[in-house]
Amino acid sequence: MRTGSACSHLGGTWHTEIMVLSGILASDAIVGGIIGGVVVLAFVLMIGFRTLLTVVTEYQRAVFFRFGRIRAQAKGPGLIFRIPGVDRVVKVNLRVEVVDIPPQSAITADNVTLQVDAVVYFRVADPVKAVVGVDNFRLASQRIAMTSLRSIIGRHELDNLLAHREDINNELKAQIALSTQGFGVEVHEVQIRDISLPGELVRAMSRQAEAERERRAKVIAATGELEASRELSEAATMLASSPGSMQLRSLQTLAEVATEHNSTLIFPIPIELLEFMRRPGAADDASPFAVPPPRPVPPAPDAAPAVAPVPGAAGAIGMSVPATDGAEDQPG
Repeated sequence: MRTGSACSHLGGTWHTEIMVLSGILASDAIVGGIIGGVVVLAFVLMIGFRTLLTVVTEYQRAVFFRFGRIRAQAKGPGLIFRIPGVDRVVKVNLRVEVVDIPPQSAITADNVTLQVDAVVYFRVADPVKAVVGVDNFRLASQRIAMTSLRSIIGRHELDNLLAHREDINNELKAQIALSTQGFGVEVHEVQIRDISLPGELVRAMSRQAEAERERRAKVIAATGELEASRELSEAATMLASSPGSMQLRSLQTLAEVATEHNSTLIFPIPIELLEFMRRPGAADDASPFAVPPPRPVPPAPDAAPAVAPVPGAAGAIGMSVPATDGAEDQPG
């Protein structure tokens, strides 16, 4: 009896424990189902909110199309509500964009072939026009910049392009802005980066520049010589007005030479002595440096009288001699 009661008691205990364990497992399954449902609901809500809401950043604007018709104004920045399947949103960047213009072959007004490349800085001023007015405003702006660059280069000569590049940039900017304002694009700046010239033209320009520098050097040297001659002329006039100034200048020159360590000996000779030596001396001048006066040249002797021809000599050589006055023919 005791053994049977003990077994029945043990069986009841196991049955109770199994029921408790099954209850715990059932409660865990319920909790897990609840958590899974919450996760799925959150995921669905996230997808729904992402479909219903659109985030537009500060540098963007959203252009709305409802049933294919565009709204009047762009929206943003911030969180924007849209109806899925009804509204279509196109985001437009409002920041300044950079477009590189590839090297363009152009001919200048003076028939010089060269290649020019540039860079264009622009931004979208009207998002609605940028989306509706043109298919791709970036590509359109680049093509307009390329065409305008070739057109502007053809209007100017090469020297003007190299010397007034800033004016060319302003003219190019004005022309590109005039063409892009129709689809809401504003041009901020245009810069010509490089101008590639043929090698022969570069060498010719180098020779021209070298010749120009030589010409300027010669002109500057000639101008300096002219100014120096004027100053020397004024100095000579002032020295000539004062006889003692030349001697003082000679002594100053000797003092300057004496300061240098050299073996040069200078013997100053007064200029007055040289002038005295060159001056013709008088008849009573006893100076050893006096130049005697020139001697008078004697007159040339008279010419000798002409000699009359001898008749016999003339007859001997077979010439006829005219008869003189008072002579008569005599027989042979």
